[in-house]
Amino acid sequence: MQMKNIIHTIFHFLIQFNTMANNLIYTTFIVVLFSLVVAGKSQTFSTSLPRSTLRLGRQNLTRLHFFFHDVVGGPNATAIRVAAAPFTNTSSTGFGAVVMMDNLLTVGPEPNSTRVGRAQGMYASADLNNMSFMMVQNYVFDEERFNGSTLSILGRNPISSPMREFPVVGGTGVFRFAHGYAEARSFFFNATNGDAIVEYNVYVLH
Repeated sequence: MQMKNIIHTIFHFLIQFNTMANNLIYTTFIVVLFSLVVAGKSQTFSTSLPRSTLRLGRQNLTRLHFFFHDVVGGPNATAIRVAAAPFTNTSSTGFGAVVMMDNLLTVGPEPNSTRVGRAQGMYASADLNNMSFMMVQNYVFDEERFNGSTLSILGRNPISSPMREFPVVGGTGVFRFAHGYAEARSFFFNATNGDAIVEYNVYVLH
């Protein structure tokens, strides 16, 4: 009888131990799984945000009008050729030429007109058959209302066309989340040294 009680006690202990072990394993599994879920959430690649977070509920439409001064000749040049293809100088379109610029932007066509910013970036001859530039530029404004803000432009510039259009692909400062387009019209061209003044109208949502 005593041996029977001992066996019963041992059996009961084993059942409890097994249950405790299973509970421990289950608890450990839950803790690990929870940790993975929390870690996954803390490292999420993308998160949807309400428009109110960045005040996107209402956008402004702004028109900017200014003149772009492309000075390629003389000691005060603001647009400098920095690269060329082996056959650029014999190409009818100057294909392969790359020009880096830091051009003045003004309210009027005169160089001494009120300054509103700079056009910084580059343009490159990218058409073998027609005079056309690839434009990559940032308008960096220092006019009081938009001081420190920028607009980014990327597009094709067929310079012989009366009017050219480029997309606005972004911006900073006042122009965060900007999109729109820019219209360019040649105002003046010096055939001797290549200097040019271009009139811009830029329409931007921001």
